[in-house]
Amino acid sequence: MSHGGTPDPKAQPPGPPPEPDAPASDAPASDVSEPDAPVAHSASGVPPLLRAVGLTKTHHGEGTPVHAVRDVDLSVQPGEFVAVTGPSGAGKSTLLHLLGGLQRPDSGELWLDGKRVDTYREARWAVLRRRSIGIVFQFFNLVSNLSVADNVELPALLAGASPRAARDSRADLLAELGLEGKERSMPGELSGGEQQRVALARALVNHPALLLADEPAGSLDSKGTREVLRLLSRFHQRGQTILLVTHDARMASAADRVISFFDGRIADDAALGGGRRRPPGGGVSGVLELKD
Repeated sequence: MSHGGTPDPKAQPPGPPPEPDAPASDAPASDVSEPDAPVAHSASGVPPLLRAVGLTKTHHGEGTPVHAVRDVDLSVQPGEFVAVTGPSGAGKSTLLHLLGGLQRPDSGELWLDGKRVDTYREARWAVLRRRSIGIVFQFFNLVSNLSVADNVELPALLAGASPRAARDSRADLLAELGLEGKERSMPGELSGGEQQRVALARALVNHPALLLADEPAGSLDSKGTREVLRLLSRFHQRGQTILLVTHDARMASAADRVISFFDGRIADDAALGGGRRRPPGGGVSGVLELKD
């Protein structure tokens, strides 16, 4: 793998490897297999890919406990694009971290593809994320001393792909995301928009069933925001299930469904266009015509 490179003052600090194996310390868990849940179907008769039941998380610090997520029930269907919106401090990112196993709930249940996963220990969650969940963060979390190619290939190699298969997947994704010729670049040599596209490639390299995106355009300018929006929409049109946390109305308008989150609870849950494809001039195509 390529290492080194000239330090750049704009470079992000070294992020963690895609999946650390250190055990989480914020809640007990077990590796005991859980029986499959009684399957809850949507109105269309399709079982949800992701289902949360009574999910609760409280942060305890030096001051008053913060009730970040309060008894949340949520389901996401296969192929659905769900946006979670709300003000800063509403608990949106904590909810996403719970859904991705980055934090543990104090109570409640979490089911992915019909299997209960909230009882998993960190090592088992790490395997699940490598295989089934891709995560995109606001500040990219690229490994600063690895090249673009190595950042994207690493999760595939950790998931058991052969070096050749990892290279092929990386090459296909970088080409599609407009990053050909950047394979040997270091993260600090890229613009913010380019770094986020590398992060998106890394999240998708293992073809996850679920893509979680936590404010993916929060640190980008208007051009970078539109580019991320185009890419998320493109992958969604191909059937990718996406849950996006955002405070940006333009990003949320690309979704099939928008959940308003306030004070740790779901305040509203509305389908856009009744779950049907929106006509030209609306939805993502209309958003992309917005001027800077």
